[in-house]
Amino acid sequence: MINDLKKFLNEEQDPKAVEKLLGRVTGLLTSGEQIEYVAVQKKPAINLSPDCIALTNKRIIFCRPKNLGLSMDFQDYAWKDILDCHMKEGIMGATFTMKTIKGQLNMLDYLPKSQARKLYQFAQQKEEEMVIYRREHDLETKRAIAGGGITVNAGLSPSQNIEQREDPLETLQKLKKLLDGDIISQAEFDTKKVELLSKM
Repeated sequence: MINDLKKFLNEEQDPKAVEKLLGRVTGLLTSGEQIEYVAVQKKPAINLSPDCIALTNKRIIFCRPKNLGLSMDFQDYAWKDILDCHMKEGIMGATFTMKTIKGQLNMLDYLPKSQARKLYQFAQQKEEEMVIYRREHDLETKRAIAGGGITVNAGLSPSQNIEQREDPLETLQKLKKLLDGDIISQAEFDTKKVELLSKM
């Protein structure tokens, strides 16, 4: 636990707050999930139980102590559901804001600037990954709605693949030009014409 604790004290986080948070958040982790970063609020007034944010490889967890730190309110958001994260630096620290794809907002203020920057950096990296994930997910959904997957290069040679994508009438016009220019014979033209018309 001590080694785990040192890993999260790089930007002057309050060791007691981080230790308390790790003890509680570790019990919430799912299979394969691990805590990547912890940011701890630092209000100008005395704050015995500061709010915290824990970033895992799967989600953001906002942790807000209640009842003088005797209980904890957790709000978590999967990375795939997060649309955008922002950071705003002020005189007394920084504010980290998160918005989901459904329009929910959550934020934590009075964060030390160095911790807010780390949160923002990690969140931006995850946002980029999720843009790709959502794009692929949307494509898969559209494929399913359209009646299944798309077969790519199903044993056809590249020239056959190109021929299949071309409009048969367009190909026929090109062949006619080749015939008119004496580049192909009438027999070759007729053979291809029958082939193309059978595909229509």
